[in-house]
Amino acid sequence: MTQVEGDDQALVLRLMDGDAAAFDLLYRRHNASMIRFGTGIVQHRHLAEEVAQDTWIAVLGRIDLFEGRSSLASWIYTILINKARSRARREGRTVFFDDHASGDSLADAFDGRGHWRQIPELWENLTPERHIEGRSVLQHVEEVIDTLPPTQRAVLILRGQQELDPSEVCALLNISEGNMRVLLHRARLAVRNALDRLNAVG
Repeated sequence: MTQVEGDDQALVLRLMDGDAAAFDLLYRRHNASMIRFGTGIVQHRHLAEEVAQDTWIAVLGRIDLFEGRSSLASWIYTILINKARSRARREGRTVFFDDHASGDSLADAFDGRGHWRQIPELWENLTPERHIEGRSVLQHVEEVIDTLPPTQRAVLILRGQQELDPSEVCALLNISEGNMRVLLHRARLAVRNALDRLNAVG
């Protein structure tokens, strides 16, 4: 387990000892994103909630098998993806994390390193407390994420929210780094456009 970051290693050891507080911490850190991620595969939130629950059961049952070859989050999402895909197949669906199309709006919105050329004004004041049209900005953002295509949603959650390394995201989704960047840019652009619209009416 030498490759595991200190925080991961401590959590794994606590989970192996049956520490309920450690599981609660891990659950609060990942569960909402796991459901959002899973919904992109199985298409229905109630199914994604079941998949997430099955994933947590598997995580607790297999935690002693975690070898630290990747981050703990990456390991958890590997289990989640496998379970979500199995459930989707049972429901008669298959999701491939693949999107090779391009768009001029990407080049306009981002520089060569994947950063916004001009950050939307609303992002500079993005706090959980700020409200627009009766809801917090973060609620609006989460709503936009829920409307993204599965591939964009997956990359945004894994890379943007869970902060997995690019190599881990590519391995999990079986996509190239170039494809991952395009997907991430598209997802960020969708969120940016939504916030721009909110800013226009705010």
